[in-house]
Amino acid sequence: MKWTYALISCLLLSKAAIAGSQQQQKQTFPVEDVTAFAKQVEHYAAKKGARAFIIARMGQAKKDLPKGVNFTHSALAIYSEIALDNGETAKGYAIYNLYQEPKDKDKSSLVTDYPVDFFWGVPELTAGIIIPDSDLQTRLIEAVVNGNNIALHNSNYSLISNPYSTKYQNCNEHLLDLINSAIYQTTDKQQLKANTKAYFKPQRIRVNRAKLAMGNLFMDGVSTDDHGTKIYTTTFTSIAKYLSSYDLASNVITLSYNQPARQLLASN
Repeated sequence: MKWTYALISCLLLSKAAIAGSQQQQKQTFPVEDVTAFAKQVEHYAAKKGARAFIIARMGQAKKDLPKGVNFTHSALAIYSEIALDNGETAKGYAIYNLYQEPKDKDKSSLVTDYPVDFFWGVPELTAGIIIPDSDLQTRLIEAVVNGNNIALHNSNYSLISNPYSTKYQNCNEHLLDLINSAIYQTTDKQQLKANTKAYFKPQRIRVNRAKLAMGNLFMDGVSTDDHGTKIYTTTFTSIAKYLSSYDLASNVITLSYNQPARQLLASN
């Protein structure tokens, strides 16, 4: 998602708000480059034996992201049998997303797409990848098969939703809720939020409160009434740190087009 505004241009970033939780439509790289990069990501995950992994992309160029934010949109990828347009099937990764509605930015929907779709329109061909341990992979697949992602979906969207609250949800919080439903084997939202508050450390987003208040007035998809005096939200990096701290992730890396994988966390 991209918002252009004058009055609150410094709301979250110097140039634009955190973006990336809508389905991308505008092409930014040649089709062959996006396709090749999508295959590069799939090949990396397959080489690691990943049946399920967490995938992230940038909605803004790296230089425009807030300090400590590496990616803007995260989702769950599951190795699946995919129906092709010609009626045949092929093996590949299906990606389970929460996307902000393009015409009603206060709402979201669940959409399944594929790696080429996922990276269509990104400003940089760079991905974040978290490969959970084998047991968590199995539980995540079972969670999706059982419809936990649907049961946990809150269509009330806020770009900076508070992961300790059930009032709003963004893509990263939805993913965190799904991960915790797999870990704790429940879809009870109150129980999941209690566990999140006990064990998960969200990322602080440093925002000028006056400008953020203006954002509430003038921008759809940004709400702060689920926060206290400070803004904390879920990010790909905070999920990576969470899983790594409990030894639930075997790989946490960033992958750029035609470049080798790089460790995201210093401790990994």
